[in-house]
Amino acid sequence: MKLLRYGNPGQERPGIVDAQGQVRDLSALVADIGGAALSAESLQTIANTSIDSLPLVDRAVRLGPCVSSVGKFICIGLNYADHAAESGMPVPAEPVVFMKATSAITGPNDPIIKPRNSTKLDWEVELGIVIGKHASYVELDEAMDYIAGYCVINDVSERNFQLERGGQWDKGKGCDSFGPIGPYLVTKDEVADPLNLQLWLKVNGKTFQDGSTKHMVFGPAFLVHYLSQFMSLQPGDVISTGTPPGVGLGQNPPVYLHEGDVVELGIEGMGIQKQIVVNAQ
Repeated sequence: MKLLRYGNPGQERPGIVDAQGQVRDLSALVADIGGAALSAESLQTIANTSIDSLPLVDRAVRLGPCVSSVGKFICIGLNYADHAAESGMPVPAEPVVFMKATSAITGPNDPIIKPRNSTKLDWEVELGIVIGKHASYVELDEAMDYIAGYCVINDVSERNFQLERGGQWDKGKGCDSFGPIGPYLVTKDEVADPLNLQLWLKVNGKTFQDGSTKHMVFGPAFLVHYLSQFMSLQPGDVISTGTPPGVGLGQNPPVYLHEGDVVELGIEGMGIQKQIVVNAQ
């Protein structure tokens, strides 16, 4: 299933994509796409419903983040060996973990806001994992049971803030609009192999990233297992799993985003995002 949220910011309603690619309203079944609605039981109830009987939604409606009320937005750094190389950093022996502020989360087609004093605004297409049930000290061979589905994430980054302003990475990762999520939460039953997905990103029509999740250092199951040793994971938590090579920082010379630039990105079977860069007011 492809689940989504639609409507104005802060007023999104739950929806689902039908077999014809149209959006149907899910409000009669769930209050929102998040929390308890992501349990296996809830997802099965939706799957058992006659989708074509649900109300149609206007195609022109804005799509919001595909997950509501995200408690934790966890990111994995340098999780593709070739991206680590272009960043001039070694492949990590264990996952590099950092957090994005949940206030960074936006819809898949909302603008990227270039922060004040930003000089090195960058892009990163990433596969997102959405947690479906409470996970603590999860065994590796059971980790997939805790995943509700997957989504497209743009891990927007400000490299000057991230790498040249002292401290950890968070300053360059958590600015408003730095976490577009969606358009869909694709339930895991529709993803035959999360480690065999093409993902890509273009800026102003030029392809910069064109990779595959098969090059991940640490796959989704291991990441859920690993993270659950350090913190409990809750339904609706999002894990952004790292990016393939082709980020702006890795170009020679580096290429960064400016007002008016158009970023398009997608993952096989999970939809496409499109953002325009605007300056912060």
